[in-house]
Amino acid sequence: MSTPLLEVDDVTVAYGDLPALRGLSVRVAEGETLAVIGANGAGKSTLLKTIAGLLRPQRGDVRLDGTSLDGVPAHVRVARGIAMSPEGRRLFPSLTVEDNLRVGGHARRPGPWDLARVYDLFPLVSERRARPAANLSGGEQQAVAIGRALMANPRLLLLDEVSLGLAPVVVAQLYAALPRITEQGTTVLVVEQDVNQALAVASRVQCLLEGRTVLEAAAADVDHAQLAAAYFGVEAR
Repeated sequence: MSTPLLEVDDVTVAYGDLPALRGLSVRVAEGETLAVIGANGAGKSTLLKTIAGLLRPQRGDVRLDGTSLDGVPAHVRVARGIAMSPEGRRLFPSLTVEDNLRVGGHARRPGPWDLARVYDLFPLVSERRARPAANLSGGEQQAVAIGRALMANPRLLLLDEVSLGLAPVVVAQLYAALPRITEQGTTVLVVEQDVNQALAVASRVQCLLEGRTVLEAAAADVDHAQLAAAYFGVEAR
């Protein structure tokens, strides 16, 4: 069996005395889309921040292509092929759309993604390229945040709560771009609270509860009753 692109191995992370991940393990094969779901406080965003190098585990290891990332800072992880579109977008509000995208390309790797390709993926972003990010709608900001991450030409794209605070029609438009991203060879780990949306886009799904995995399966094989029970931490009927 080939080495997964990403391995999160028995990772424990805490905020002070409050554990957020409890011996969590995640595997993502190159080319697949893994959806990590769970209610608020399940540890989903903590997982992405740990992979990206913004948090350091108390125990366990994160590996990319079999190589440990222990002690590797976030900006070096970007150069090695990990980029994240964070929860809340975190754009520079006074910068234009194009300048925000260029920030994402500062440590870019060789690859297909550049301004022209991002504008082709998100035409509305192209139309807003000269606007300050503060003047965009929530959906437009989310598209820019994803485009900014793509500008680094990541091997692994981390998407944190794409649907948060957005109308369903906008969410559908954003997720419609995902196949074009994966067609370019990008592996995707998406964190979502919207279970139906996660199942629609993912190869596999992993459900977290209180920092642990309570269900893991191919998205096509998920039993919705079991998934609902895992999500809310109740016994399946």
